[in-house]
Amino acid sequence: MFAVQFDRFGPPEVLTTGRFPEPHAGPGQVRIRVEAAGVAPVDLALRSGRSPSRDRIPLPHIPGVDAAGVIDEVGAGVTGFAAGEEVFGTVDVARLGGASAEFAVLSFWAAKPPAMPWAQAGAAGTSVETATRALDRLGVRAGVTLLVDGAAGGVGSVAVRLAIARGAHVIGTARPESHAFLAELGAVPVAYGPGLADRVRALAPAPAVAPGAGRVDLALDVAGAGSLPELIAITGTPAAVLTLADFGGPELGVGLSRGELAGEPGGRHGLALAAALSEQRRFHVPVQEVFPMTRAAEAHAAAARGPRRGKIALIRHP
Repeated sequence: MFAVQFDRFGPPEVLTTGRFPEPHAGPGQVRIRVEAAGVAPVDLALRSGRSPSRDRIPLPHIPGVDAAGVIDEVGAGVTGFAAGEEVFGTVDVARLGGASAEFAVLSFWAAKPPAMPWAQAGAAGTSVETATRALDRLGVRAGVTLLVDGAAGGVGSVAVRLAIARGAHVIGTARPESHAFLAELGAVPVAYGPGLADRVRALAPAPAVAPGAGRVDLALDVAGAGSLPELIAITGTPAAVLTLADFGGPELGVGLSRGELAGEPGGRHGLALAAALSEQRRFHVPVQEVFPMTRAAEAHAAAARGPRRGKIALIRHP
């Protein structure tokens, strides 16, 4: 089969395209003919060799943990899905790749809504699951005000859309050049960095823009930029703050969710919820740029540089 792959660690230029043995669906899995795949932070870390998991993957390696396509093989024990159905989801977490190819095996998936574009579906998996787990853990619900620090990136932008779908008011931090993007997502944009607490308080006189915007009930740190002390000050308690990216969080009493969250036990439900919200026109996956798989190196380079405004996706057919 056709596949994006690398046989050594390094910059995006180590990515090539060529032939690779086809995978097959095992028990509880489905194989899809891939239409689109996402480029996630874990893909960049593995390709560059910066990931602690680099020694777990044999080379050559196909990057990509998120994909969408049409089922063409159904593994033993799978019910409710058949060949020919359109789905989106994630590969087995232990494999750490395999999505950027002609065929991919999914371990977790949901039916793709007809109105969801392939690029959005292909890039959705881990970001949707990570954001859903984070919002669940924080207890984000209708009427609360959530501050997302690092709101313009892949996980942050998805968290913004999912939180708004729950009825929450959202404030999002980003670079000034990404503020218009956050406003389009439905968040109240604010610059990140020192002085964040004062800037958030300054939003208080504008209830018509976002009721309760001056009061922050909960905070989600996606950026890992050292903002936890300010987020604690803004919410009033470490218990109201969760970080996905700052491993010093527990020292401050802040909840820490390592890595992608999607690999945690307890099952995955974010994909099905996102699909249902998409069908209701209440959710979409923000996609910044789409590349054909033959230009995977350019896609990885784009994902690594800022400013990020949503996800980067690969499509099999340009």
